[in-house]
Amino acid sequence: MKEKKTAPEKSKPFLTGAPTDENTVKQALKFFGMMLLIIFMSFLVCSMTGFNSRILSIIVNLAVEGLILLVVYTKGADLGTDGVVRGEILYQHIQKGIDAAESEKRIPFNKMKGFIIGLLGSALFLVFAILLAVTTKKQMTGAGVLPSWTEGFIRRSEFRNALAQYIQPSGITFTDIMRILVRMMLMPFVSMVGADNTDIMLVLERISPLLVLFAPAAYGAGYLTGPARRRRVHTEIAKNTRKRIMKEKKEQKARRTIALKEPKQLN
Repeated sequence: MKEKKTAPEKSKPFLTGAPTDENTVKQALKFFGMMLLIIFMSFLVCSMTGFNSRILSIIVNLAVEGLILLVVYTKGADLGTDGVVRGEILYQHIQKGIDAAESEKRIPFNKMKGFIIGLLGSALFLVFAILLAVTTKKQMTGAGVLPSWTEGFIRRSEFRNALAQYIQPSGITFTDIMRILVRMMLMPFVSMVGADNTDIMLVLERISPLLVLFAPAAYGAGYLTGPARRRRVHTEIAKNTRKRIMKEKKEQKARRTIALKEPKQLN
């Protein structure tokens, strides 16, 4: 049995750009805005996934996180593909002797560009996560309102200090603010763990900087697929061109065959 031969991939040479260019900050701001929208949407979705089954909750929230990373990955891939296209155009211009500005030569695809854009776009989130990771402590649940029979003990000095933490409301701290922000950013993970599980939540908060880096890493990984996506495009174009040429040749051959079979008029 003969193996089906696959057509070799086609590609065009392209000019490689610099890790950063004049559009890097703009792209980072776009990434930041995209992440704000994703955080808001994931917060709404995950807030509605309060299942009694822990397994079902984990599956749903993993699906949400997977969808988030897929969206970010796709956005990075689109930018990487556009960078390769720009590099192909500039390469052709240079081959034709058309000079380009140095700023334009920095714009095409570069392997580090996607990661740099993602890191800059998530810098604020990363700062919040680092601050929480450094300052977080295990949350302790309070005893609630003291019963009325304890009033006699509160009046006695030997018991007053011990019970003071239960009768003096504690204000919100810097760590509490960071905790609220970071938990909103990592809502799928928080929903999987469960906010009432203080031990695992402590671990989650301490590794939150690593979890925040998932999105920029997915964006950078997607950006790296730019050359491969362009190769697939060129390969598909070449395949369609071969099919069109073969079809035209068959039609020409068929017309010649018909012409030969037609009776010729003799004068």
